[in-house]
Amino acid sequence: MSGKGKEKPEDLWSILQHPLIAKGPTASSSEDVDDEVVQVPSQLPILPLRGLVVFPMTAVPIRVGQPRSVRLIDDAVVGKRLVGLVASRDPELEEPGPDDVYRIGTVAAVHRLFKSPDGTLTLIMQGLLRIRVDEFVSESPYLTARISMAPEGGGASAEVEAMRRKITEGFGRLTELAPGIPEEMSSLIVNLEDPLQLVYAVANQMRTIDLEDAQRLLELDDVTEKLRALLGLLTREVEVLELGRKIQSEAQSEMEKTQREYFLREQLKAIQRELGEADEQQMEVEEFREKIEAAGMPEEAEKEARRELDRLSKLPTAAAEYGVIRTYLDWLTSLPWSVQTEDDLDITHARHVLDEDHYDLEEIKERILEYLAVRKLREERKEELAQRESTDLIRREREGVILCFVGPPGTGKTSLGQSIARALGRKFVRQSLGGMRDEAEIRGHRRTYIGALPGRIIQALRRVESKNPVFMLDEVDKLGTDFRGDPASALLEVLDPEQNREFRDHYLDVPFDLSQVMFITTANLLDPIPAPLRDRMEILKLAGYTETEKVRIAQGYLIPRQLRENGLRPKELSFTDGALRQVIRDYTREAGVRNLEREIGRVARKVVTRIAEGDNGPVRVKMRDAPGFLGKPRYFPETALRTQLPGVATGLGVTISGGDLMFFEATKMPGSKGFTVTGQLGDVMRESAQAALSYVRSKAGRLGIPGDTFEGSDIHLHVPAGAVPKDGPSAGVTMATALASLLTGRKVRDDVGMTGEITLRGQVLPVGGVKEKVLAAHRAGLKSVILPRQNEKDLEDVPDEVRASLKFVLAERVDDVFQAALVSDERKQPRSTKKGKDKQ
Repeated sequence: MSGKGKEKPEDLWSILQHPLIAKGPTASSSEDVDDEVVQVPSQLPILPLRGLVVFPMTAVPIRVGQPRSVRLIDDAVVGKRLVGLVASRDPELEEPGPDDVYRIGTVAAVHRLFKSPDGTLTLIMQGLLRIRVDEFVSESPYLTARISMAPEGGGASAEVEAMRRKITEGFGRLTELAPGIPEEMSSLIVNLEDPLQLVYAVANQMRTIDLEDAQRLLELDDVTEKLRALLGLLTREVEVLELGRKIQSEAQSEMEKTQREYFLREQLKAIQRELGEADEQQMEVEEFREKIEAAGMPEEAEKEARRELDRLSKLPTAAAEYGVIRTYLDWLTSLPWSVQTEDDLDITHARHVLDEDHYDLEEIKERILEYLAVRKLREERKEELAQRESTDLIRREREGVILCFVGPPGTGKTSLGQSIARALGRKFVRQSLGGMRDEAEIRGHRRTYIGALPGRIIQALRRVESKNPVFMLDEVDKLGTDFRGDPASALLEVLDPEQNREFRDHYLDVPFDLSQVMFITTANLLDPIPAPLRDRMEILKLAGYTETEKVRIAQGYLIPRQLRENGLRPKELSFTDGALRQVIRDYTREAGVRNLEREIGRVARKVVTRIAEGDNGPVRVKMRDAPGFLGKPRYFPETALRTQLPGVATGLGVTISGGDLMFFEATKMPGSKGFTVTGQLGDVMRESAQAALSYVRSKAGRLGIPGDTFEGSDIHLHVPAGAVPKDGPSAGVTMATALASLLTGRKVRDDVGMTGEITLRGQVLPVGGVKEKVLAAHRAGLKSVILPRQNEKDLEDVPDEVRASLKFVLAERVDDVFQAALVSDERKQPRSTKKGKDKQ
């Protein structure tokens, strides 16, 4: 078997310099045949070639290694015979048969033969003429076939000459681009006048031509077609080589540019060292060193910063860790380690600011003034405290304040924090905690994570550029918990005066003093806040506003603000107190004033529209004008409507929006002692309902309930607004009253609200949220409120105006509640029956 030669390019070129090849191959050989015309016999031995097509009038090296091919060459050399060369269809086939080779090939003569030590032969074969294999006559010891000559046709023409010149020009360009083709070969090609010889010579030098393309070029019969096909292959090869040269040139230019920049940088560094100047990295290191010295860090933080700075100075700027360390140092040096604002300790100024921004809220205002008074006194007696060397006093002097404002929405919790900051002369920063579920939001991420950052506490302090701001943590009762941790637990350290002096953020990993920060948290409800976190804060409650307070807040704060926001002058819009009271009663139902401000804004926008249409007259809104601006009323007194039938009682509860009225409805139907409780109630409220029923059953005789009522009836207790979850023990008296009303047939008074927990023995236990519940009763227009006796002290927190307008019944037992809440049945009973009951 045979294949392509494996000589190096220079070795191949030396072989191809043989005089026979150099002068241009023909159908005769001056050395071997003594200028006689070669006679091609009709039967020739056939040598299959693997991956190679030999063209006429060319010389190529061939390596032979298969035993039958070696024998064929030996016989041809000894007998001075010609050999038929045909290409194998499958280059991977070891011993192709007659069906595995092409039928068009070339008759060739063995020009030279070299034997290798491994037994293979290297031949220089000279192609002479094109032949066609007509029939294979033998396969042993090698392939032998009858052949016929297959000469090419075509003559000289202008098209042939044009293509010949184009091929000559293209080959010259190919010689310049292809490193494997010697330049001398270009001059040889230029001197070839025969178009057919030119085609075969150029095709033989194109090393990258495919086997199929080379075979197709050999099989074409017309010289013009051969020239056209070769020109297409040559043009494509030149384009590919030019593109490769362009890519190589660009890559080399980029490489040279990079190397040039590298050398220039090194030279610049050397020049800077000679001149005593620092490079960019050194300048950055020096800049960080200056920042560290000026930051006023504590010892541990400064030590860590200098250690990281030393690491930075030894790293190349291209290192991945360089950016990480640089960012860390940037955070360390930009924190307000020693920057703080000076407190304004003028008590009169602080009182004026708080009164200017907020109406009422006396308890909170007094607490802030107390804090300022303590700070002022400590400043005045600093030397005396130092002489006494009281470490406890000195330590506690550094502690900040941690307050928690709890109240329904719209009562001014967030804006109160801004007023406190203005009164103290401190900077204000706010951070919302609602929906936060990741502990890293508080403590930060460790530097091992990609894109790690400090927590929001440190980020806010860097942003505000002060170590003692008023820091408001909004919606602390809405923190979440999931697999990423518990943010409420992370806040334990932040809001603990004993620990936050050395707060360690995971990213910084050095202590930062938070003791001088005045933390203020806000919440709508206390229950969702974990007990350990609640214990660390001073709770200040904002229960809501009375109607009179809302009118004053509207006149003093809300109306002026809406006038400014809507571009109105003070004289263009005003409200009477009666109009504001009507808006409060008929268009809002809230503990705060947020919706009230929205309604005032609606009126203001309608006035603006009038002004835009040309009506510039001042508008004063009176009671009769409210429906014209706001539409029909949205809220109506519903207590009288709900309690028209026995079995309905009005209770007082506390929701996220403040105090509210809750109606408890009971009904009975034929059955067998069943008891159903609905309204999406929690376990505690369901147990209270069961206790209420048990108490009423135990007192059936005293209440005048027939003995067979429970045996033949099912009772259903329902709390409307069933989509709202409800829980708590304070509805016990209301449930008992509703059941007693149902079973006795006595209606509940429509102007009474009640709250209190009950026991099976009939005692009424104290409850929480008394102020919120009383304010809700007042807003709803009730006249009496039934409270547990032990909650009497809580009435001191109720505004005087509300206390004066309500009658309070302080109950010790459930019987007291029944007596105050149930309508007397004198109108229903004959006089004799009533006397009989009185005797009982």
